[in-house]
Amino acid sequence: MADKVICLCVIGTRPEVIKMAPVIERLAASDWARPLVVSIGQHVELLDRAVADFGLSIDHRVTIDRRRGSILEVASQAMDQLDEFLDGAGAGCVVAQGDTTTVMAAAMVAFYRRLPFVHVEAGLRTGDLSAPFPEEFNRRVAAIGASLHCAPTEQAAQALRAEGVAEAAIVQSGNTVIDALLAMKARKPALPGDFPAVPRPILVTAHRRESFGPQIEEAFGALREAVDRYADIGLYFPVHPNPNIRAVAQRILGGHERIVLTEPLAYAQLVAALGACWAVVTDSGGLQEEAPALGKPVLVLRDVTERPEAIASGAVRLVGTDRARILDALDLLHESADAYAQMARPVFPYGDGHAANRIVEAMRRSFGPVSPVAGIQE
Repeated sequence: MADKVICLCVIGTRPEVIKMAPVIERLAASDWARPLVVSIGQHVELLDRAVADFGLSIDHRVTIDRRRGSILEVASQAMDQLDEFLDGAGAGCVVAQGDTTTVMAAAMVAFYRRLPFVHVEAGLRTGDLSAPFPEEFNRRVAAIGASLHCAPTEQAAQALRAEGVAEAAIVQSGNTVIDALLAMKARKPALPGDFPAVPRPILVTAHRRESFGPQIEEAFGALREAVDRYADIGLYFPVHPNPNIRAVAQRILGGHERIVLTEPLAYAQLVAALGACWAVVTDSGGLQEEAPALGKPVLVLRDVTERPEAIASGAVRLVGTDRARILDALDLLHESADAYAQMARPVFPYGDGHAANRIVEAMRRSFGPVSPVAGIQE
């Protein structure tokens, strides 16, 4: 057997850890590849908690000097340090998931190094570069340089074909988040101790940049009004550390006996909270994928989504950040048992829990084992 191919697995945020963990685990168990895990310091504390959840090891850390809080600050430092690390890493390919600044940086470095880039969760599109911002741009950049596009659904694969990606470079894998979700659920994690003891707890998350300002204030105001309106509703909100979210959440939602504002959760706790909640209100992409599998209705605080399969399944509804739309949707779920039941059926538009197996097998067929390719010089 030839030497194992070193697969440089790049992670920068907690959702990337969750979705990359099944791939890293499958690569480690293979007889042809060895994962080399590199952490980009985009969301360090949240990332490290997720790494511990899945029992992963980080082989190298890229430290970002966050002086201005700029996206370009992350991108430029990540690319420069990742490029320097690759000088001695002996990598045969680079793997990253999703649409963050970390993923864009990894894709660009792989391209300039002439290394195969594997894009996990490829082909998601809204068609609008401003929504979500900057994720829509990031994933299009990643697609340009990818050698292997791991599309979670047929619709994502069709989007790639429409952009001219060759059929041989596309694998319809399913989404690795379902792999992670089902594996974690099987462990029966304990519910967080501060989870609200009400008949209808709502799990809330929010972090999108395009909602900062008046939009998120409007959305949080609607949630506060819903809790005031219905004595059996409570909120459980693991608050993102971004001050644009945290300060507004404390001001509008704080101080209510049935609203719990808590720190970001470990993934095991999140899965437990998801299983125990009555509904989900979120702008997260991951929860749009996870909650339908557990039969939880999802109201999405966005006007567009790159996950139309969840909308089509009936489990997810777009409500944006408009107060009236959010309240109307919550009123309907609360007052109509039929409407709630239609959204609360477990559905699996994003796969069967075997996405990582398909991805790693496609990687083996596509370019492994291969020899490392030297970097190029301008």
